[in-house]
Amino acid sequence: MSVKKSGPIHRDKAGVIDPRASDPGKDTHAKSAFVGEGPRSRSERGLMRRLWTACMGGTILTALFAPTLAQTKSSVPPAEKLFTSVEMVGYALVLGILSAAMLSAGWLIRQRGRLEAEGAEMRSALSDANQRISRYQALIADKNRRIVIWDGQNGKPEFLGQLPAETGAPQTDSEFLAFGRWLKPASASELEKAIEALRHSAESFDVIAETHRGEVIEVQGRLSGGRAFARFVALNNLRAELAELKIERNRLRNSIATFESLLDAIEQPVWRRDAEGHLTWVNHAYSEAVEAGSPDQAVREGREILNTLTREKIKAAATPESPFHDVVSTAVRGKRTFFDVVDIREPSGSCGMAVDVSGEEALREELARTLKSHAETLEHLEAPVAIFDRDRRLQFFNQPFQKLWDLEPLFLESRPDHGELLDRLRSARKLPEQLSWKAWKENTLSVYRSLETQTDLWHLPNGQTLRIIASAHPQGGATWVFENVTAQFELESRYNTLLRVRGETIDHLSEGVAVFGPDGRIELSNPAFRALWGITEADSKQGTHIKAIAAACAPSYDGADGWKAFAKMITSFEDERPSSQGTLELYSRLVLDYAVTPLPNAQTMLTFVNKTDSVLAERALKEKNEALRKADELKNDFVQHVSYELRSPLTNIIGFTDLLKTPAIGPLNERQSEYIDHISTSSSVLLTIVNDILDLATVDAGIMRLDYADIDLTDLLDDVSMQMTDRLQESNVSLEIAAAAHLGHIVADQQRLKQILIKILTNAVNFAPEGSAIELKCWREDGDFVFTVHDNGCGMSKDMLATVFNRFSTNGKSGKRSGAGLGLSIVESFVNLHNGTVSIDSEPGRGTTVSCRIPSAIVEPQAIAAAE
Repeated sequence: MSVKKSGPIHRDKAGVIDPRASDPGKDTHAKSAFVGEGPRSRSERGLMRRLWTACMGGTILTALFAPTLAQTKSSVPPAEKLFTSVEMVGYALVLGILSAAMLSAGWLIRQRGRLEAEGAEMRSALSDANQRISRYQALIADKNRRIVIWDGQNGKPEFLGQLPAETGAPQTDSEFLAFGRWLKPASASELEKAIEALRHSAESFDVIAETHRGEVIEVQGRLSGGRAFARFVALNNLRAELAELKIERNRLRNSIATFESLLDAIEQPVWRRDAEGHLTWVNHAYSEAVEAGSPDQAVREGREILNTLTREKIKAAATPESPFHDVVSTAVRGKRTFFDVVDIREPSGSCGMAVDVSGEEALREELARTLKSHAETLEHLEAPVAIFDRDRRLQFFNQPFQKLWDLEPLFLESRPDHGELLDRLRSARKLPEQLSWKAWKENTLSVYRSLETQTDLWHLPNGQTLRIIASAHPQGGATWVFENVTAQFELESRYNTLLRVRGETIDHLSEGVAVFGPDGRIELSNPAFRALWGITEADSKQGTHIKAIAAACAPSYDGADGWKAFAKMITSFEDERPSSQGTLELYSRLVLDYAVTPLPNAQTMLTFVNKTDSVLAERALKEKNEALRKADELKNDFVQHVSYELRSPLTNIIGFTDLLKTPAIGPLNERQSEYIDHISTSSSVLLTIVNDILDLATVDAGIMRLDYADIDLTDLLDDVSMQMTDRLQESNVSLEIAAAAHLGHIVADQQRLKQILIKILTNAVNFAPEGSAIELKCWREDGDFVFTVHDNGCGMSKDMLATVFNRFSTNGKSGKRSGAGLGLSIVESFVNLHNGTVSIDSEPGRGTTVSCRIPSAIVEPQAIAAAE
C-alpha cells in the first residue's frame, strides 16, 4: 500500500480521511500561490528596496551639495568649474553605491540567520507530520477496514487497509472493485449504483452488503476535498447482528410487498385475518368476488366470501401444524360455486386462498365416469395393463396383469411405487437378468420424464418374451401394456430357421429341386437339379422362364412327357392343380423319378430323384431279404424240431433215470448207481441247453412276453440259495449273501429274474476255486433291485470281456465245467427285457464281478391280479 507523505492526516466531520485538509505544508504553498510570493521572493524584494534607497540617498546627497557646487562654479575658471562639478557628481554616486552595498550586506547577514531558524522550524514540523502519518497509517491498516479513494471522476483508485479473508473479500486491489465476484448479486448491484452516484452526483450513502460467505460488511460513501471516499468495514458481534437484522427486515419488507403484489394480481381470492378472525387484508379478486368496490372497502365492511358455518369449521379444524384444506360450496355473484380452500393458522392470525374448482369438479366427475368405463374395458382385455399416476404409484391394474406377475391382490391394491414393484419382481426372479440393475431400472422409469411412447422387449427367466409399451401421460403418470409375444417370436424364429434350413437342405439334397412361380419363372433350384439335367447355374438363375429351362434341358431329354408336360402343369389356370409323379429315362441312361407338387401361393415344385443306383440296390435288397426270410424259416423249423423232437426223448430219459433210482425197481450196485447219476446229470445239462436255445430263439423272434408279478425279494433269494445248494456242495464253494433284512417287493417276471440269478451264480461257481466263497450283495436304489456276484476265480482278459455276452462263447479251459456258452447271453437278454443293465468287471488273477440293475416295472394292480 502506497501513501503520499505530504503532511499529517485528519478526518472531516463525516469521519472520512482528508489528507489535503490536514497538510500544513500544502496549505502554505496554496496560500503562497494565491498571493503570488514566498519567502525567497520577499528577500529579493528587500534587497531591491535597499538598492533603491541607496540610489535615492545618492541623489539626495547630490542635491545637498548642489549649492556648494554653484558657489564654487562662480569662483573657479570655467574649465575648472566644469571638471569640478562632474567629479563631484561621480563622487556622490560612488558614495551612494558604497552606502547601499554596506546596507545590503548587513541586511543579508540578518536574513540568513532568520532563514536558518525558519528551516529548523519546518524540519521539526515535517518530523511531527511524519509521525502523525505513521500513526494514521497504522490506524487505517486495521484488518477490519478498507478505504478506496477516487481523485476525480476518471482518477485511478487508491486503496488503504484490508478486510479479513474470512469475509471472502479479495486481497488484491485489482479484484476488490469486482463486487459481483465476492458480494451477493443484490448487494453488488446496490453498491455499484451507490458508488456511481457518489462519484458523479456527490451523493453520500450508507449500505449494508452481504458476501457470498454470508458475512456482513458496512460501506460508507463520502465526498471530501474533491475526492470520493468509500469505507468498507467488516462488522462483528452486535453491529453485525444489527446489520443482519436490518438486511433481513428489508428483505422481509420487500418479500411481503412482492407477495402482496403477486397475490393482488392473481384471479383467486386471498385473505388475511387477525387472531380474532377479522379481515385485515384481501386482494382484488376477493373484493370482486364479494362485490366490493375495492379491497379496502371489503376489509372495512367485513364482507365474507365464506358462510358462517364454513368459517367456524375452518376455525375449529385449522391448526399451525395442520392447515385446513377442503372443497367447500359457497355463493358468488348469485351462483353456487365450489372453492378449493386452503387456510393456514398462525398465532398472530390466519391467511387463506380459495381456488374456483367448479369446472374441475364437473371435469372430475366426467373423468371418473370415463375412467370407470376405461377400467371396465381394460378388465376385458387379455393383455396385462397397469396405470401409474404422476407419483409413480399403481393406480389401476387388470386381472391379466395380476396373473402375469403372480402378485398378491392386497399388495397391488396398496398402490405400490413403480420402483418398489420392480424391486419385488426382481427379488422373485421374474424380471430379465441385468448387468447393472440400477441403470436398467433408471432407464425403465425414465418414461415418466418423457412424453414419447417407449417400447422395449423383456426376455423373462421363465422363457416368455414381453413387448412393453409405456405411454406417458401429459399430466403425469404412464400406462404400461404388456404384450406376450413369446409365440410370435417363436414363430418368427421358427420361420427364419425354417427358411435357412430349407435353403441349406435343398442345396445339400441329392435330389434335384426346382420351384416355379405362377408365371412359369423359376424361383429357386439346387445344385443337384442342375447336375442331373446337365445345365449351368446361369441357365437356371432366378427369373428364368420354364421354356428357356426346357430348351436348356432338351439335350438330356426332349420327350412329350418331359418339360413340355411340366410347363403345361405349372402355367395352367385350373383352380385345382393335381400333383403328378412318374419316371423318366434320360438319354444318358439316367433313371429319374419326378414329382410335380403344387405349393401355396400358386407355386409349383419339381423334384427329381436319381433312381439308377437305387434300382440295383433294390434288387440286391430283395435278394437278401429273400435269403433272410428263408433263414428265418429254417431257424423257426429248427426251434420247433428241437422243441418237439429233443425235449420229449430227454424227458423220457430223465423220467426213466429217476425211476431206476427208486427202490421199487430193485437194488442197484454201486457202479450202476454211479452210471445212473451221470445219466441224470447229463440229461439235466442237455435239457438246460435245449431250454436256453428255446429261450434265445423266443427272444430273437420277439414273441417272448414277461409274466409280471409282485415279487418278495427276500423269498426270491431264499429260493435261489436253495436251488444252488447241490451245485455249491458239488464244487466245494460257499455262498455268502449280503442283503438287508427286508428288501421289499419288486414288480418283475419271477421266473426270469430267478433264472438270471441262477445263471450268474452258476457261472461264478464254475470258475471259483475250491474252498472259496462267492459273494452275493443285494440292495435297493430308488425302487430298482441291484445285485452283484463276485468270485475269486482266474478272471478274464479284455479280449474275453469283449465277447463274454456272445452266444456259444465258452472258456472251458479255466472252468470246472464246459457249457454251451449261452448263460451270460441269456442273462443279458432277460435283463434287457426288464429294461435293466448288466456289466462285468474282471481282471486276470483278481476274480470277476457281475453287476445287474433290474428296475421295477410300472404295471396296473388289476393286471397283476389278473396274471396271478
